[in-house]
Amino acid sequence: MKLSKKANVGLTVALVAAAAVVITLLDLKIIGSTYVTNIIKLSAIYALVGVSMNLVNGFTGLFSLGQAGFMAIGAYVVAMLTTDPAGRAGIYYVVPINPVLENIRLPFLVALILGGLVAAGLALLIGAPVLRLKSDYLAIATLGFSEIIRVVLSNNELAPFTNGSLGLKNVPSFSSMWESLGLPGSGLWLCLGLVAICIAIIVMLINSSYGRAFKAIRDNEIAAEAMGINLAKHKQMSFAIGAFFAAIGGGLLASHLTAIDPNQFKIALTYELLLIVVLGGLGSVTGTVIGAFVYTAGKEWLRWCDNPLSIAGVSIPIFRSGLRMVIFSVLLMVIVLFYNRGLMGTSEFSWNGIFGTLAKWGRKLTGKHGKEAKQ
Repeated sequence: MKLSKKANVGLTVALVAAAAVVITLLDLKIIGSTYVTNIIKLSAIYALVGVSMNLVNGFTGLFSLGQAGFMAIGAYVVAMLTTDPAGRAGIYYVVPINPVLENIRLPFLVALILGGLVAAGLALLIGAPVLRLKSDYLAIATLGFSEIIRVVLSNNELAPFTNGSLGLKNVPSFSSMWESLGLPGSGLWLCLGLVAICIAIIVMLINSSYGRAFKAIRDNEIAAEAMGINLAKHKQMSFAIGAFFAAIGGGLLASHLTAIDPNQFKIALTYELLLIVVLGGLGSVTGTVIGAFVYTAGKEWLRWCDNPLSIAGVSIPIFRSGLRMVIFSVLLMVIVLFYNRGLMGTSEFSWNGIFGTLAKWGRKLTGKHGKEAKQ
């Protein structure tokens, strides 16, 4: 049974209203806890970066692994430009801060957009030579670029700006910015609102003529070029837009953690983002969002695996730091081997799809019970 347009709208409004109520209760700490709120914020940030990665990998067909580097750029721009100038002496205590940066302080949203623009500009700069590569070669090049950014940020020669390997702290948090507006809560609405706006912009881009050009390049570059699509232009555009929103996600991460350092943007972060995209489904925005929340919640739930475990006085040797990532590595292998389309494949969330799946499962169960009754 296919739902009418009115029924679809009604169900969507009801879902959004229910989500708004739950978010408000969490934000005001009426339900849940700070721990739960922090997991939701981190999941939302990973969802945004995952969608930006999916735009490049899933919708344009470019195997890029440079999102962690672009996140680092956004995080550092926000951290450098939004901290209180009065407290910067306590941050740059080894190498004095550069006089140009010493008294500059920008509003959070301005610094966030500026970080995105810096990352997009750098993506355009390196995109011209790098995007000529294909498949694994492009992945290696972008992964190396991401690691170069991390090493440069930790370099002591840039310490007057980035504070070197010590990183930056005292970044304004979502809760402090929310309170500065005279609003109660932990800033959950601010984080989720910015993420929702960014993802909505990406969705509108995907559904535009540019998005159709990206998909044409993904499906068949030769056919896309024959139809008049400028491959170099659209690849660079997708790469730069993905970098922009990845940097926005990095800036949000800096505000969520309130402290950053280069070690937070190692190759392991790229691995996590790739797992989220593959888990949700290459070419699915809603799949990536679901994958981000499933991965982040699962990672927290499996935290006990990183601690020593003894049963009846016998120590289990496999339970040690890093076991969580081993479990997720196995999960990634299982998905690639047996369910390579991910949770959503290339499909998006729809009520017709949900009710259709439930009806399909119902028919299978009914048929099974029918066979059992005949026996």
